[in-house]
Order: sequence, then C-alpha cells, then structure tokens
Amino acid sequence: MGKKFKNKDLAARLGVSGTLVSLVLNNKADQQGIRKDTQEKVLSLARQMGYFDTLQEKNEVSPVDEKPGVLGMIVPSLNDPFVVQITPFLQKAFSSIGVGFSIVTKDPDDQRYDRLIGAFKKFYSGLILFGDAADDNTIRALRTTDYPFVLLEKTTKTLRLNTISTDSAAGALLVVNHIEKLGYKNILIISDRKSIREYPSCIQDVIDALGLKPGINRPVVVELDKPSAGDELDPVQFEKFLRPPFRADAMIVMNANLVYPIMSLLRKKKLRVPQDIAVISMEEGTGFDLMFSPVTCLRKPLSGMSIKVANMIWSEVKNSGKGKFKRQINLSPELIVRSSCGTI
Repeated sequence: MGKKFKNKDLAARLGVSGTLVSLVLNNKADQQGIRKDTQEKVLSLARQMGYFDTLQEKNEVSPVDEKPGVLGMIVPSLNDPFVVQITPFLQKAFSSIGVGFSIVTKDPDDQRYDRLIGAFKKFYSGLILFGDAADDNTIRALRTTDYPFVLLEKTTKTLRLNTISTDSAAGALLVVNHIEKLGYKNILIISDRKSIREYPSCIQDVIDALGLKPGINRPVVVELDKPSAGDELDPVQFEKFLRPPFRADAMIVMNANLVYPIMSLLRKKKLRVPQDIAVISMEEGTGFDLMFSPVTCLRKPLSGMSIKVANMIWSEVKNSGKGKFKRQINLSPELIVRSSCGTI
C-alpha cells in the first residue's frame, strides 16, 4: 500500500487551504465558486501524490469525475529532432496525471487528413498540434466544435489559443551574447528557405539581437534549399562569404538538420571548426555532442514544456474545450556550450 494521502500535505504544497482541497476532492468546488484552473491544480497534484491510487486500494469510488482517456499529439514527421527529444518527457508528464498519450503523423494528403479529424475526436480526449501540424484548416475544424487542443511550438497572432513555445527572442540574445563575448564580428546566418518563409520572426530575432551589439558587423543571411537524406549542400550558395572581403568568423545555423551537411562541407573545404570558423545552432540535434567538433546549441526546456503542455491540455479537456482563459506561454531555452563555438 502506498503512502497515506493527506489533504493538508497537498494544501501546503499548493499554498491553499485544506478546506479548498476538501471541496475539490469531494466534487463541491463548482458549488462554492472555486475557479476551474484552481481545481485543475488541486486534481493534478492529487493524482501525482496518489489520491486516486489510495481510493482504488480501498475499493472506494472517487466523488470526482475522473475521465483519463487518451491524449494525442499530431506531428509533421516522427524524424523531427524535437519530437524525438520531447516524447519521453511528455510520456512521463501524462503518466503522472494518469492519462494515456500517443503520437500521430500528419497525413501529407490534406483531403484524407481532413477526414481523419473526425476520427481523432473519437479516439482522443484532446490533441496537441506541433509545428506545421497546426495549419489553419485543422485549427478551424477543431475550434468550431470546441474540441480541446493546444499548440506546441506554433504561435498565432490573430487567434486567442492555448500555445506553448520556446522564447525565440530570449534564445537569440543568449547566442548573440555568447558570440560577442568570444569577439566574433562577421556573422553568417544560415537557414532553409521553408523556415524563412514560415517563421520569419525567428531569424528577425537573431538579426535584431546582433543589431544591439555595436562591435558586431551587419550579418549576412543565406537561404539554402533543405537537403534530402544523403544529399550534400551546394557550396556556391555561401562559399563566397567564407573568404575576403566578408570572411565569416562565426556561423549561426537556424535549423538542426542543416548542421551535419554544413560541418561536412566545411571539412571538405579544409576549414577547421572553431579555429577557422565557429558554428552555433539555434536548435539541438541528435548526436551534436558526439560530432568531431561537438556543436554549441540552444536546448529547448523539454521538461518544463512537457509539464505545461500536460496541465494545459488536461485543463482544456476538463472544461470541454470551453475554458475561459487562453494562455500563451513562452519558455526560455538553455545555451549548451561545446567546442564548435566555445573558445576563441
């Protein structure tokens, strides 16, 4: 048998009264006008502390309407480094509140995918839409039926939606401060065309942060075609910036999937990293710490994001997608300094 659950312990951890906890756990919170978000905080921590497990051991039925269900996350691709990295944290976060979790890839056939939206509603209590999976058609289809959903790493300026994203501006400032400290002046920003078109604000955040540093020259932005698996980059696209008159000191790579082909190209050009040119990535990729020159990069706050996502989507489910408050949460990333851009 697990440790005995005590209301006063939960109340102390949340900073609320024992009476409030008792009202929530006895399904009387709505009668007393206790806010929905407060109820969800109590229930979420109660699950983590084993309240419902204790009731099962005693063969008692909880007065609280417990509806675990399964929550799904729609992603553009399972090969995305971020999806690979955050999945274990999401599984842990949902497991702690007793909810099932699974991942589905977005069907490239838009018409067939539209038909699947109805199926998702039958199988999942709520959905997390990651990145490009949160297209306008999907968002509109889910909103019209008050279906519970949350956007992950996708923001919208025109709609009030629940979103959780990495703070791009804070990450850009971390990178630029590090580059300034090392004395680099000529900066090359590398991105794929698709990202520049769909997420222009991310690159603009880097440009704006560099503009705040008088000792750093105006950066050059190079747009690359996203290489297919096994393909190499065309060096003509940025080769001229690796020699005078510009002669880049450091390269900021916006996309993790560009780092490997860029590092390979630099080796073929017999350019040493970081002695001849430093490389820093705005995203963390799988195996960055194992490369010949381990890559300095921004690490997204995976654990914090997962906890926020789990609590936010569960709150939406409990409110049947009609929650009064919509929250936009931005979490700061962490700069992981390695040898590719760690020393002068």
